[in-house]
Amino acid sequence: MKKLLPLALFALPVAVIAAPAANWVSRVTISAIGGHAMGNPAAPTKLIEYVSYTCSHCAHFVGEASAPLKANYVKGGKVSVEVRNAVRDKYDLTAALLARCGGPARFMGNHEALFANQDAWMDQLQTYDRDATKPTEQIAALRDIGQKTGLYTLMVKRGYTPAQLNACIASPMAMKQIMAMTDEAWNKVKISGTPGFTVNGTLVAGSDWGKLQAALPPAAR
Repeated sequence: MKKLLPLALFALPVAVIAAPAANWVSRVTISAIGGHAMGNPAAPTKLIEYVSYTCSHCAHFVGEASAPLKANYVKGGKVSVEVRNAVRDKYDLTAALLARCGGPARFMGNHEALFANQDAWMDQLQTYDRDATKPTEQIAALRDIGQKTGLYTLMVKRGYTPAQLNACIASPMAMKQIMAMTDEAWNKVKISGTPGFTVNGTLVAGSDWGKLQAALPPAAR
């Protein structure tokens, strides 16, 4: 009679497959005040950026800091980044309303595109500003700015229709949120200019990537 081999010899090893690490960059939600927060809601470090779309320093900051912030801080869940408005003028307000088109999933792409193309639409804005014939009613005036300074053209290239853009400009909720963030930035947080930053509620001295990076935890490697 043959001796049976232990069943253990025939047991196949069970592979333990680790779940992929979460990439928090793709998670964008709207905060209570109306800002767009990217990243892990439980991140130990919470960065808030106050920006103006007509601010050249803001465009420089976003161009320099966006990629390293996502890759080295937000992706792994260590830092969340919330963008809030600190509106300075009617042109800035128009861009801020358009950035919100499409909801949270589209915001960061719109936000970065507005800054990446700032030189082009700001050049048209200079010409527009010299034109004395402009609408006086607020919504009509903001739509006129969007249509005649290249802002609508940029957003149409991003897949929006003029009717969708008109609706975004006329959104009372978006207007209310932008104005609330603007009041907070200038009158409560008292930023000295844009871009302005707080890290875990503390105002950062300085408005460039180097100063902000020094206020953040060590980058992931």
